[in-house]
Amino acid sequence: MNFFAPLLDSLLGQEYVNVYNIHMVSAMTTIAARLDDFGRPAWIAVMIAGFILCWPVGLIILGYIIGSGRMSCWTPQAGERWQDRMDRMQRRMQDKMERVQQRMQSRGGWCGPRAWTASAAGPSSGNRAFDEYREETLRRLEDEQREFLDFLDRLRHAKDKAEFDQFMAERRRHSEGPAPQAEI
Repeated sequence: MNFFAPLLDSLLGQEYVNVYNIHMVSAMTTIAARLDDFGRPAWIAVMIAGFILCWPVGLIILGYIIGSGRMSCWTPQAGERWQDRMDRMQRRMQDKMERVQQRMQSRGGWCGPRAWTASAAGPSSGNRAFDEYREETLRRLEDEQREFLDFLDRLRHAKDKAEFDQFMAERRRHSEGPAPQAEI
C-alpha cells in the first residue's frame, strides 16, 4: 500500500493516510500503559493467565515483556519508564481534579448554588403555613450563617493583628539593643 501512496497523492491532490489500523495501535498501547501503571505484578499476572489459557499466548506475552524491557531493573530506561508512569498518573489525577472542579463550579459548590434558600427546599408541601415557616427558618439560618462567617473573619483579623503587633514589638526591642547599665 505504501508503494501506491505517492501515486494516490498525485491523483487525488491530497495526502493518502492509511486509517485501517489506526485505532488498534491506540487500544494496544492503552492496555500496555494500564498494565505499566500497576507495575510488574500486573504483567506477571497477565503472563501467567496467558500460560493457563493457552501456552503460546503466555509465551508471546513473555517475549513482549522481555523484549520491551519491562522486567529489567538494570536497563538505563527503567528509571525513565518509572518517571513516564508517574507523569501519566499525575496527568490522569490532574484531569480528574479538573473534571471534579468543573462539576463543582457548574453545580455551584458541594450543596449547589441555592443550598440554603427556600427554592432549594423543594416543592410546596401543600400546607401554606408550613411553607412560610420553612422559608422564614431558612432565611433566618442564612442570616445567622452570614453573621457567623463575618464574626470568624473579624476574629481572624484581630488574631493576625495581635500577632503582627507582637512581632513588631519584639523587633523594636531587638533593634534598640540591651539597655545600658549604670555603674555603681
